[in-house]
Amino acid sequence: MSDSFDNFNGEQLTPAQAIENLRSLDLGLRVYAAWWLGKFRVNQPGVVERLIEALEDEADRTEAGGYPLRRNAARALGKLGDRRAVPALITSLSCADFYVREAAAQSLEMLDDRTCVPVLIQLLRNEIAGTEPSPVKLDLPQPYEAILEALGTLGAIEAIPDAKSFLDHPVNRVQYSAARALYQLTDDRQYGDRLIQALKGADLQLRRSALADLGAIGYLPAADAIAETLAENSLKLIALKGLLERQVGETNLPDLSDGAIKVMTLMDSLL
Repeated sequence: MSDSFDNFNGEQLTPAQAIENLRSLDLGLRVYAAWWLGKFRVNQPGVVERLIEALEDEADRTEAGGYPLRRNAARALGKLGDRRAVPALITSLSCADFYVREAAAQSLEMLDDRTCVPVLIQLLRNEIAGTEPSPVKLDLPQPYEAILEALGTLGAIEAIPDAKSFLDHPVNRVQYSAARALYQLTDDRQYGDRLIQALKGADLQLRRSALADLGAIGYLPAADAIAETLAENSLKLIALKGLLERQVGETNLPDLSDGAIKVMTLMDSLL
């Protein structure tokens, strides 16, 4: 990658400069560099090592005690797809900063490495000492959505009993994440159907969340409900795309299943 891009001051930034900025004395440059490297998926020699190093940064802290640089570094490491980051990201699951733990869980899901599953389950049980709750919702001690979604993607069937306990969580989005994970882990339609029911809710944000979850699990019985949901067509198309990708993945091309054809017809109607 040799192209340059505008940085936050309108100046040109190259991959080499962004990598160097990770060790800048200017904390703002460091935070931006970590974000930039992930945004443009710059995986040149030395990038992963410096981002891992940034996961231990103590200099960049907010007044509330958060670690902005660590958050951006954790997110970037998932986007770069290098499993050398897995041990450091697992360690980050014990960080006091709620958003570092959330970013680490999301990146471990992207890296698709099951070695993190035992620690994710510990975190789901809120058994890791020294972690702080969400600064926005103090009654949310852990980033449950990110943890549940990671466990579902990673096929962590050992987490099924714990995931079931979140189906009645007071936060609806956490309930949806639990249903999403449980469908992935059990292939039981009751969990996909719970997400279809969520599409009928009064809150647009929650309907958007349910759309994303149904797209992520590729739940074909939701196709009509997705197309009829009171939400933006762009989001419905993204969800239907998830259904289509699963149908195509389960079909011997060039033949298409009836399900795939149905989903494509619904997508055409939304364009």
